[in-house]
Amino acid sequence: MSRPLDTLRTATAGREAAGLRRALRPRTPDHDGLIDLASNDYLGLSGDDRLIRAAVRATEDWGTGSTGSRLVTGTTPLHAELEARLAAFTGAPGALVFSSGYLAHLAAVTALARGGLVVSDARNRTSIVGACRLSRARVVVTPHGDVAAVEAALRERDEEHALVVTDAVFSVDGDLAPLPALHAAAVRHGALLVVDEAHSLGVVGESGGGAVHAAGLAGKSHIVRTVTLSKSFGSQGGAVLGAPEVIETLIDTRRSFIFDTGLAPACVGAALRALEILDERPDLPKRASAIARTLATTARELGLEPGDPAAAVVPIVLGSPGAAVSAATLCAELGVRVGCFRPPSVPHGRSCLRLTARANLGSDDLAVIRRALTAVAERKVG
Repeated sequence: MSRPLDTLRTATAGREAAGLRRALRPRTPDHDGLIDLASNDYLGLSGDDRLIRAAVRATEDWGTGSTGSRLVTGTTPLHAELEARLAAFTGAPGALVFSSGYLAHLAAVTALARGGLVVSDARNRTSIVGACRLSRARVVVTPHGDVAAVEAALRERDEEHALVVTDAVFSVDGDLAPLPALHAAAVRHGALLVVDEAHSLGVVGESGGGAVHAAGLAGKSHIVRTVTLSKSFGSQGGAVLGAPEVIETLIDTRRSFIFDTGLAPACVGAALRALEILDERPDLPKRASAIARTLATTARELGLEPGDPAAAVVPIVLGSPGAAVSAATLCAELGVRVGCFRPPSVPHGRSCLRLTARANLGSDDLAVIRRALTAVAERKVG
């Protein structure tokens, strides 16, 4: 009989040989002096003095922690204000704030699946996949962006309840889900559509209200959204946006809400200030999207294979894990930190660099980024 740790060591060695080892690398406050294209700080707000001051004020007023679950002592007036502001900003009937986007996904999917059918896009982010698996529903995974396959799964089901779950902007590919067609399919077949706006909130749409809002679906029935506050809003936490019946169900029944300590006041204060900044600077979403298109154009001009960004995410597919790791290392040596995605985060053969645009990148930054991508392209050809 093998010893458990020996089994783990063997598995680790296998990941090492396949180029799939990960490591924690603490960054410095200035990102080690590198231009940051790896984080999800799309609007460049995470280090903004205005958010920092708002977080400090909330901490001074309410303490460093929320002190308990939302149903006990973990709800402050700041939480209620954030929920109201989020709903108004996105055109949603209501909002419920969680301590992370992951827990928001888990609550929404498990509550709404109700032992029925869940139809999930093949390239949905990992937290959605985890929520689907924990829903105790029958899960059908459909090809990426294939509305006909979604429609067939809904039409052929025996279950009374059904849920269609999709990213709005996909976290690695950076493309936009066909939301109007998916919503129409859900309505035709009596299903709910759950859309994760993690990578679209603050970037997509005239004001950054997200992809559902931009598609004119914000006030429609049959739709529920999940969002995160840790990307465009430069803070932490997540929320579910939906009808009062949805919010009430989550409060009454979801363990990931009932038994979780509420979001820290500092994070709530920072997210509220981010919403105010978006009101003051409606150009920021367009700026982030424009920079993403510039990055994609630059990569394409150099002979690389970037995706066509719908928001701020620009993938550059390189193929093997080794090629992606080597390219990320080269970029760092030339002053740019980029994301490096390998299996199981992406399918085999699609290891890639993931560049994330930021609204506060300037022309000097873009020149350094171009030099780094030029080196990647030259090594790829060589």
